[in-house]
Amino acid sequence: MERLGKKIFGTLFFSIFAAVTGVGVVVPLLPIYAHDLGASGLYLGLIFGAFSLSRTVFLPWFGRLSDKKGRKPIIVPGFLAYAVISIAFIYSNTVGTLIVIRFFHGIASAMLMPVIQAYIGDITPKGREGTTMGVFNMSLFLGLSIGPLIGGVIKDHFNLQTSFACMGLLALIGFFLCIWLLPPTRSEKCIVHAGQPFSWKVLVYDRNMAGLFSFRFAYVFCVGIIWGFIPLYAELRFAASSSLIGILVMLGVFVSGLIHIPMGYLADRISKKLLVISGGLIVSYAILSYGWADRLGDLIMASVLFGVGGGFSMPALMALVVLKGNRVNAMGSTMALMTVAHSLGMFAGAMAGGMMMDYFQLIAAFPLGTGVMLLCTGLFVAGTHSGHK
Repeated sequence: MERLGKKIFGTLFFSIFAAVTGVGVVVPLLPIYAHDLGASGLYLGLIFGAFSLSRTVFLPWFGRLSDKKGRKPIIVPGFLAYAVISIAFIYSNTVGTLIVIRFFHGIASAMLMPVIQAYIGDITPKGREGTTMGVFNMSLFLGLSIGPLIGGVIKDHFNLQTSFACMGLLALIGFFLCIWLLPPTRSEKCIVHAGQPFSWKVLVYDRNMAGLFSFRFAYVFCVGIIWGFIPLYAELRFAASSSLIGILVMLGVFVSGLIHIPMGYLADRISKKLLVISGGLIVSYAILSYGWADRLGDLIMASVLFGVGGGFSMPALMALVVLKGNRVNAMGSTMALMTVAHSLGMFAGAMAGGMMMDYFQLIAAFPLGTGVMLLCTGLFVAGTHSGHK
């Protein structure tokens, strides 16, 4: 990777690490906060679902816009929007306002995640897709693992409003890093080497892309169940403190982040599809094992196993997406579609968990997650049957 590429990579790595850590501080505490405000299971689902819904609507637009106008003009305002939204969280004291704020939070997220990942894809050397995405995704997973731990400690020793302020400060760090250190837009690959306009049908109706989309959807469907309801499940069934809940949520993403680099390195040398399938099977077992927990230690082991499954599958999956984005000369749009899968999965997982909680029992959400994961792993196999290994 050339010197400029390393500078861009480092800037985006530390910027997104700061912002995601801030989100991790707050999001795992939202279910308990909303429940204290009187939210039912359905409203808990809406708080998480509103974020995913708005992000899904705006992702294709921001992704394609970044392919035409450049990455930096989207990324910098996205970080600033995160900081402003943090202030709004501080003054929110009803379930309705939480839902509205999360809706705008989703729009800000649509400006960041796919565009930053597309920028990383632009500067990725050929043959190192797995390693590069594995290293970069470590920033996401480590941020999401450290964030819940910090959030739990802050809430136990201060209050939730302090957690919101911490989220805003970390977003501002990302804003200033990008505005100062990212090179001018005119030097970006998508501007310098602009290709012919493409049709969305190239991606939407592509069988290979459908397989990648399905797997990402299912994985995040399970994440939606865990993030939306494991904190409440642990508090109600095992009387876990906020700090313990932070550790519980942290472990899965922390373990996944730790093995992203070796798994990304491995994905460049063996079958990427084999790693994705193996990860899908591990995740399927892990989500089911949450429902078998008899003590808090069982939940911790399930979280660790879930992290292992994500660590196996995600670097290899994103390497396949980078290869696809290069082939169709539309990295931003390709990453946007994958983030749409992420958003839809989070929305569907949160809503399914809420309905299970209201109409059956919360524990029923876990076998549902297993079923969705197994089904979509099969769709991934079918969709990528004739694609890259």
